[in-house]
Amino acid sequence: MALFSKSRATPLEGVDVLLADLDGVVYAGAGALPHAIESLNRAAEGRRVGYITNNASRTDASVAQHLTELGLSVASDEVVTSPQAAMRLLATMVAAPATLLIIGGEGLVVEAEKAGYRVTRSADDSPDAVVQGFSPDIAWTDLAEAAFALKVPEDEGGIPWIATNTDWTIPRERGVAPGNGTLVSAVHTAIGRLATVAGKPETPIFEEAIARFGATKTLFIGDRLDTDIMGAARVGIDSVLVLTGIDRPKHVLAAPEGSRPTYIVSDLRELHEPYPTTKRKDGAVVVNGASVRVVGGEVEILSEGTRQIDLVRAGATAIWESGTPVFVLNVPEKLFEDPFHRP
Repeated sequence: MALFSKSRATPLEGVDVLLADLDGVVYAGAGALPHAIESLNRAAEGRRVGYITNNASRTDASVAQHLTELGLSVASDEVVTSPQAAMRLLATMVAAPATLLIIGGEGLVVEAEKAGYRVTRSADDSPDAVVQGFSPDIAWTDLAEAAFALKVPEDEGGIPWIATNTDWTIPRERGVAPGNGTLVSAVHTAIGRLATVAGKPETPIFEEAIARFGATKTLFIGDRLDTDIMGAARVGIDSVLVLTGIDRPKHVLAAPEGSRPTYIVSDLRELHEPYPTTKRKDGAVVVNGASVRVVGGEVEILSEGTRQIDLVRAGATAIWESGTPVFVLNVPEKLFEDPFHRP
C-alpha cells in the first residue's frame, strides 16, 4: 500500500470505522500513552471506533473495562481479540465440543469455552488441538505440554496447532519484553512444526472486525509494520503507523512492500491534523519543508524541514520509490533520529 497515495484534509476524513491496536498505540502496560485517550475520544465523535489486540491474555470484557478506566467509553463487543479469531479459525478444523490444550491465559480459556470447546492443560488428556496465546504466567511446563501434544507432525496424523499471534515483542511500562512469538518459537524449536496463526498479520482478525462494525471505509492504527501494517494491507484497508510503540524510524525506512503504512504519525493527535501532501521536485521527495532524494547509493537530505516526522515521511518515500534496499544505501544519521515517544 503506497504511502501518501491520497490527499486528505486529515487521515480520518471519510472514515466510518476507525480500528486501533492496543499495546503501543493506546497503552504500554497498564498506563495510557500520551495523547492517545483524548485523540481517540475525539475520533469517536464522528465515527465508530473499535479495538483489535493480538494480546490473548485478557478477555474482551476486561480489555473494555481497562480502556474505560483510562478514559475511553468501550463496550466488550467493541474489542476484537486474537482468541476470538483463533476460535473462528479453529471451527474450520475441529468442531466443538472437542478438547483443546490451552497454552495461555484467561482470555483464551473464556473464548474456547464460549465456543463450546472443552479445555485441558495436560497433553495426557488426548487433546484434539493445541491453541497457544500470550500470558505473562506461562511457564516451561506449559510449553513442554504443548510439545508433548504436538510431537506427531500434522501430515502424519498429528493434531492442529493454532497460535493466536506471533508478535516477537510486547511493549510494557519498563520497556520491550518477549511476546507470544518467542514462546511459539520455543515450541517450534522443540518439535519442528509450524503453528497456524489467527491474529495479525493474518486476515481472520481483521475480517472479524470489519464484519462486526459494518465498515465501508476503514482506517487501522498500529505500531508494528510486520503485524499491524502488513495485516491491514492484506485486507486492503488504509493504515496509520504511530511511533509510540515498537517500530522506529529506522524500521520505517526499511519497510518492505506490503508493510508500508498509508500514514505515519508521531502520536495520535496527528489523526486530526491536515496530513501533508508529498511533492516531487528535481528528483527529490518533499514533505512540507523536508526534502530527500536518492542518487545512486546515497540518500541525500536537501532540507531537514522543521519537524522530524516530515523528514521521516520524505525519507521513507524517497527510499521506497528508489527500489533499493535500505541496507545497501548510505543513509544520513539524521534520518534515524528518534525523538518520538516510545515505551
